[in-house]
Amino acid sequence: MHLAYPAVLAVLLFCTGLYGVLARRNAILVLMSVELMLNAVNLNLVAFDVWLRDTLHAGQALTLFTITVAAAEIGIGLAIVLLVYRNRGSSDIDRLRDLAERPDGADAAVTNRQPDTEAEATA
Repeated sequence: MHLAYPAVLAVLLFCTGLYGVLARRNAILVLMSVELMLNAVNLNLVAFDVWLRDTLHAGQALTLFTITVAAAEIGIGLAIVLLVYRNRGSSDIDRLRDLAERPDGADAAVTNRQPDTEAEATA
């Protein structure tokens, strides 16, 4: 098997995923792009494992670990995105820069806050 074919395909998949991470605003599309990048890495691991004729099949074992990590990442990431969408009404990444919930008049509350400890009160 020629190593160039899966390597070029993996590069194209990885570049497509990288573009998706950098250009998208929707958090779910960003998570899908990260998954695309991880699949490109998996393709490289399996292709090099077959090309090197590794008797231990270390590339395929690492691919299984990568798939496990990707499944956990997408599960937790999707749960976070759904909670943010439920609370904010949007999953736009540009609007998620400040994750703290601020009530109306938050600037006045910050300047007039009471000290939390005695050390802050005396300082």
